[in-house]
Amino acid sequence: MRVLVTGHHGYIGSLLMPLLVAAGHEPVGLDSDLFASCLLGPPPTEPWPSRRRDLRDVTPAELDGFDAVLHLAGLSNDPLGDLDPELTFAINLEGSLGLARAAKSAGVPRFLFSSSCSNYGAAGDALIDEEGELQPITPYAVSKVRFEQELARLADRDFSPAYLRNATAYGVSPRLRVDLVLNNLVAWAVTTGRIVLQSDGTPWRPIVHAEDIARTFVHLLEAPRELWHDRAFNVGRTGENYRIRELAEIVAETVPGCEIALAEGAGPDPRNYRVSCERLARTFPELTFAWDARRGARELAEAYRAAGLTRERFEGPAFRRLGRIRELLAAGALGTDLRWRADRPSAPEGNSA
Repeated sequence: MRVLVTGHHGYIGSLLMPLLVAAGHEPVGLDSDLFASCLLGPPPTEPWPSRRRDLRDVTPAELDGFDAVLHLAGLSNDPLGDLDPELTFAINLEGSLGLARAAKSAGVPRFLFSSSCSNYGAAGDALIDEEGELQPITPYAVSKVRFEQELARLADRDFSPAYLRNATAYGVSPRLRVDLVLNNLVAWAVTTGRIVLQSDGTPWRPIVHAEDIARTFVHLLEAPRELWHDRAFNVGRTGENYRIRELAEIVAETVPGCEIALAEGAGPDPRNYRVSCERLARTFPELTFAWDARRGARELAEAYRAAGLTRERFEGPAFRRLGRIRELLAAGALGTDLRWRADRPSAPEGNSA
């Protein structure tokens, strides 16, 4: 299939593109490239077309001839969403809705949306499935929920959306993020010998490797549309729900000699949810996940050491989405609407210490 991937220069998109090529598809990337230079290692080879384009500007003519849109682009976590809630809605909701309408107008039959288990918000300790109450408590999560609702209104026999509610991602990617719980805990352990918790460690999180998320997109893309038409799926494995404190203990086993500590002011986190991923497992029994928390922690520790990661670098803007945006704003490379300025100075590379 000819597939448009939005956000292909992001954390998950960088893993998804080569999987699509390996599966015999023809991916085309579309990205505003805010994070394109935020690399852990040397730039990866990219033998596919890329379009430097803001999500908010895509027209139906640009989607002509595509068999599917895999929509990953957007402001990608709670701290970034809190930077400017109205801008979060402008990009994640209105921009995404414009993209979906353009895809439907162009006759694109498949639209797979990268949503989030953060939609469940303050669900508590009980396992929650896709029919459970959505309780988003941040602008980021609210934008995901509202776009799912609007996207569902577009579904018909010619336009099939699906809502992939990803668990919290982790793992190595060419365009690393450390503002994710397991990635962050391992970075603290490797660079300082301390594992610093930003909350009291009691909240639940489901986690899933970014590569397994990418693999899920490819699997659904190739599956019969009737299996996933207008349906939500929690992406992960039910057995991979952990309290934050449990993840810290796994990291301590992986990086011996570390101590676990609470960050100054750490307290309860209202984001607390455990999810059931049984719908995904039942619907797609041939879909297998390659990773679990322990293997992922080892992969991260090895990659950080190989890259010579330091605390200064991991706490800098290169691998934190909010830090990178603030860096670009301070440099005058972006306007307050997060569009590249036509008269912009050279943008920081995003990979300095």
